[in-house]
Amino acid sequence: MLTRIDHIGIACHDLDATVDFYRATYGFEVFHTEVNEEQGVREAMLKINDTSDGGASYLQLLEPTREDSAVGKWLAKNGEGVHHIAFGTADVDADAADIRGKGVRVLYDEPRRGSMGSRITFLHPKDCHGVLTELVTSAAVESPEH
Repeated sequence: MLTRIDHIGIACHDLDATVDFYRATYGFEVFHTEVNEEQGVREAMLKINDTSDGGASYLQLLEPTREDSAVGKWLAKNGEGVHHIAFGTADVDADAADIRGKGVRVLYDEPRRGSMGSRITFLHPKDCHGVLTELVTSAAVESPEH
């Protein structure tokens, strides 16, 4: 069962400048940063709030590290802006299988490693009214890592 909005992914050309905007404009601080070589992105997670299920909601800022990455291609075509929405779930495997059974294309056969040690998969945007949708099972996060 999907329990929350885990994060909104925002593609950007310059991660540092985009972080500075969200910090100066809204007061959001960076909770976690990492480079995901597999996905070809450098990212910053800005924590918005904690949630009742023990998780949290974030803005995920994504800067491509290479032009041929999915985010790099998307950014070249669409420019900066909302890239995807992610819903939190206690069991990404079960929810992906359930959603697949309803005729929605799940992009990964098996969930992959996502931000902060999470397990993720994506749903095809053409099956989700034009919205790239991510399912996330969060790893236990004890403290922020930068």
